[in-house]
Amino acid sequence: MSSVEQITGALNAPARSKLVPRTCPVCGAGKQESKLFTPRNIDPARLNALSFASRKVPEFMSHELVRCLRCDVVYACESGDAAETGEAYHEAQFDSSEEARDAAASYALTLESALATVTDKDGVLDIGTGTGTFLQQMAQRGFTGLVGIEPSPAAISAADEDIRPSIRMGLFDPASFASEQFALISCFMTLEHVHDPAALVNACYGLLKPGGVMVVVVHDWRAWNNRILGRRSPIVDIEHLQLFSSRSVTTLFNKAGFVQVDCQSFRNRYRLEYWCKLLPLPGGLRTAVDKLIKRTGLADHKIAMNVGNLMVVARKP
Repeated sequence: MSSVEQITGALNAPARSKLVPRTCPVCGAGKQESKLFTPRNIDPARLNALSFASRKVPEFMSHELVRCLRCDVVYACESGDAAETGEAYHEAQFDSSEEARDAAASYALTLESALATVTDKDGVLDIGTGTGTFLQQMAQRGFTGLVGIEPSPAAISAADEDIRPSIRMGLFDPASFASEQFALISCFMTLEHVHDPAALVNACYGLLKPGGVMVVVVHDWRAWNNRILGRRSPIVDIEHLQLFSSRSVTTLFNKAGFVQVDCQSFRNRYRLEYWCKLLPLPGGLRTAVDKLIKRTGLADHKIAMNVGNLMVVARKP
């Protein structure tokens, strides 16, 4: 039985005995100190190997999500077993190589000023690296000692041959690295997926050299577009165990000991075809829109937009 099938069974069980209760992953507050954000909405029959893939067509399914009244993070108050979820990412398909390159280019462009302050360029760790495109961007900027962590063999197989040897398959395990080994640690669109984001950020603090920088990109549930779309926002997804705001993600990094925590919105640049894929449209209309932009030759036209993502840059003292 695959892990996707195991998770499907757990989510479909009448007693939901395999679902694990969670407290706030940022400040530890209990569910009693939260407010309902969106009720559980999962159709196990629609789960498949792409359900845990990056940049997929939105399914608009989610666990029961609540908003912590202490720190403002939105989180799943119960979820599947962490080990089974990890295996689901291992089995996930990958079909977004071009979007991965576009994302890495957007991240690197947004980080230009921050990267200019990093004088020690030896040691880069990219958690959830996918095809390693951000590592390639860092190599072009003179960084060395590149390491990527990625659970999906399909994503690694899609990586360019020059960067593939730098990618380790599996989940992030801080014990695999020496303390204060890296000058730069990146983690893009990954903190939403892990069961314990505070533990991940704390571990990265220990792996950074003094003065080292950690950069992450997260969805901002308080962004105007996500607030308007509500449950039809692509960020409300079964993959996401938490959704951040500027307040909650800043709290996460401050609690870990980071200083100079800078949090800002930025623009992603993708093909129009991908932007249209994210629209909350019914299947038939989505297909019609896709055919129209291809017929007009606009599908590959790239557009930069601010769609409610946050870039966080934090420095270790």
